[in-house]
Amino acid sequence: MSDAPTPTLPVTFRPGRTRAVLLTIGTVMFAVITAVTLMLERLSPGERVSFIFTAALFLGILVMLSRPKVVADDSGVTVVNITRTRRLAWAEILQVNLRPGDPWVFLDLSDGTSMPVLGIQPGIAKEQAIRDARALRALADSRGTGQDAG
Repeated sequence: MSDAPTPTLPVTFRPGRTRAVLLTIGTVMFAVITAVTLMLERLSPGERVSFIFTAALFLGILVMLSRPKVVADDSGVTVVNITRTRRLAWAEILQVNLRPGDPWVFLDLSDGTSMPVLGIQPGIAKEQAIRDARALRALADSRGTGQDAG
């Protein structure tokens, strides 16, 4: 996968289609539930609030699921997953892996651990995820101690 050109920094990788679907569904569902709640005359104010709160909670969860991204700059990579953000120096990234069947990219790190990178996931945009993984691998190979993982 390391035959990709090295992108110009800074660069952000994120699952754009997945993000668009999640945010669209969340916004539409919030609007529909809120509209239906306000149109139903039999609901008490407390019931209305609970329905709108539930819709907002649902939207909030989908917004959280749409958070993942990877931001690469001259000094390293910031990995934003659903609830956690981690900053890595280029030297910490030994390998960038996206094997067939993987749900997202994994980084093999210098401390012996592997880190999931949800910002590059082949879900509904497989070709884009492969291009992004190749670009991130090319950056890791050129800037850190990365090694080709075939």
